[in-house]
Amino acid sequence: MPERVEARMTELFDVTLGPRDRPMDRSELAEAMQTADVLVPNLRDRIDRALIAQAGTRLRLIANYGAGVDHIDVATCRERGILVSNTPDVVTDDTADMTMALILAVTRRIPEGLAMMQADDWEGWSPGALLGGRIAGRRLGILGMGRIGQAVARRANAFGMQVHYHNRRRLREETEAGLGATYWESLDQMVARVDVLSVNCPHTPSTFHLLNARRLKLMKPGAVIVNTSRGEVIDEHALARMLKAGEIAGAGLDVFDYTDETSADLRTLRNVVLLPHMGSATREGRAEMGEKVIINIKTFADGHRPPDQVFAGLL
Repeated sequence: MPERVEARMTELFDVTLGPRDRPMDRSELAEAMQTADVLVPNLRDRIDRALIAQAGTRLRLIANYGAGVDHIDVATCRERGILVSNTPDVVTDDTADMTMALILAVTRRIPEGLAMMQADDWEGWSPGALLGGRIAGRRLGILGMGRIGQAVARRANAFGMQVHYHNRRRLREETEAGLGATYWESLDQMVARVDVLSVNCPHTPSTFHLLNARRLKLMKPGAVIVNTSRGEVIDEHALARMLKAGEIAGAGLDVFDYTDETSADLRTLRNVVLLPHMGSATREGRAEMGEKVIINIKTFADGHRPPDQVFAGLL
């Protein structure tokens, strides 16, 4: 975490910091969970049932440094009487900004132009060179209309896009109207009609490979897909095959099906923009995430429920 956040934590609590140059391995996590009252993991620390079983009786709070908690078995934590908190809201605008950046990067072929300039291959302006597509007037489909999905919708409106969405629950009428968004009860029908599909839903058992081969085949050949949420929502191998075959026009991915790996096929395709999970990577966002962690721990230490407690049934 940012040094100022760690310094503040050290002032308030008895803190043991993990190694700076690498994630904690499983044995280190197990040891920490045996002796700590509070554990502060991040998305690279997989806190599963087997690890939770090794937790000591003192562990009562897992204060996650991040909004997503799919790497934590929240249900098992609840069985053990361990609370889980996260850091919502603070990454909303940063992630929505990156979503729009990826939409523009793919549709306007920005990485191809950058690569041409860096290789000194540009021979001057040509009316037919690197033609992309205008996003104004295009249909944007948002899968997951939570905080980030709504922030993406507001930005898309400013670019003149038509906003459509599919969500577990339909938004209130006034919220929907304010976003100028059209609700689709059927994900299949929405996917088949949009020009750009933005994935903004969490990874849960019900959303794992929600965009599978069958559903991806419903997309228009000229459509593009952008994912700044969780890689597991998309069947990455099916996506790579379709991109390679030209059945989908392009993709912008900041997250991947296998957290530290990307498909070799994806890395070689010119119609794909890959980023190393940068969606929330701003100095301001990282500091605010740390401040949220501190508030959750301090509230818990004072005998109250953390304000950002996560409940298994709501994931």
